[in-house]
Amino acid sequence: MFGWTSRQRNVAIASFLSWTLDAFDFFLLVFLLSDIAAAYHVDIKEVTLAILLTLAVRPIGALLFGRAAEKFGRKPVLMVNILCFSIFELLTAAAPSLAVFLVLRVIYGIAMGGVWGVASSLAMETIPDRSRGMMSGIFQAGYPFGYLLAAVVYGLVSDIVGWRGMFVIGAVPIFLLPFIYFKVQESPVWLAARQRHESTALLPVLKTHWKLCVYLVILMAAFNFFSHGTQDLYPSFLKVQHGFDAHMVSIIAVSYNIASIIGGITFGALSERIGRKKAIIIAALLSLPVIPLWAFAGGSWTLGLGAFLMQFMVQGAWGVIPSYLTELVPANTRAVLPGFVYQLGNLIASVNATLQAYIAENHGQNYGLAMAIVAGTVAIVIAVLVSFGRDTRGQALNTAGNVKK
Repeated sequence: MFGWTSRQRNVAIASFLSWTLDAFDFFLLVFLLSDIAAAYHVDIKEVTLAILLTLAVRPIGALLFGRAAEKFGRKPVLMVNILCFSIFELLTAAAPSLAVFLVLRVIYGIAMGGVWGVASSLAMETIPDRSRGMMSGIFQAGYPFGYLLAAVVYGLVSDIVGWRGMFVIGAVPIFLLPFIYFKVQESPVWLAARQRHESTALLPVLKTHWKLCVYLVILMAAFNFFSHGTQDLYPSFLKVQHGFDAHMVSIIAVSYNIASIIGGITFGALSERIGRKKAIIIAALLSLPVIPLWAFAGGSWTLGLGAFLMQFMVQGAWGVIPSYLTELVPANTRAVLPGFVYQLGNLIASVNATLQAYIAENHGQNYGLAMAIVAGTVAIVIAVLVSFGRDTRGQALNTAGNVKK
């Protein structure tokens, strides 16, 4: 694959699948909001609090697991991380009340928060510099691929196993552990730094580079509003506002997640040619003319086409982010700082589902309007913010990152 060694391929596969299965577990909840609300005899808006809480505590996980990965290595910490969120996903299936359900989603969110930073640093530090843009797109495509898997599983078995059974299925990431243990090697960049006895404390980095950190947090807040604002309530939008059944919702979700995967890889690869900034700005601005079709169309075919085009652009912009953040932050903070600012942005954007549900309820259940307001606003914000940043295309992370073993 792209002239990579077996070591690099295995790391790419493990990193992609880690983020895929993480996203799979998260998005199961998105499809089950109405079912859980019915089971606990509450409104959908109350259940969306689970999304808010899960996103809100992810910075804690990013900090804890990220610092551990800087100290103990990317591989063992990634394995512990996957084990933790798999266990709490399974426990969610047995929640006897909404209160217990919400507590478990908080703990799950902490475990979930560590995966992106640890897995992305392992991938970005292992694959060749020349392939970083492509790997960035592939890695980030794991997010919509996890959404796609959730859509497929929801469409096929949700009526059979119920919402609790869906969370039992959500424990499947645990089966990735043997592959990582036997086939994945540690980051060569981390190994080289350990041999040189290098370490970087996070607090001094935050003090020295506080302007960069603030900029990245704001940027990632906009990005998370962009993704969650166009995805989290879309199944509810299709079911509640348009009356589509689970099968049709699943088909549309599968189609727009295929578009997400293609978009992420396309713009990730494109960023190696035109630069990270241009690729992000183009993808973000191209989402604007798609909004009327995506949010205000009437039939399943037109809504499906709008959703396909929207997620191609949204995840196209996102496809550049793993490489862009990794290249922007100081060395020896790549497992903790990108994930930390990413999840702090998530914390700010964690109000999205509840905010959109509130807007929709106050406008006659018009979820389309709520989503259009958020998507249009943050697309412009992202384009403006990125225009003020610096481009990082071609930056070498560490010559050790290209060692072939």
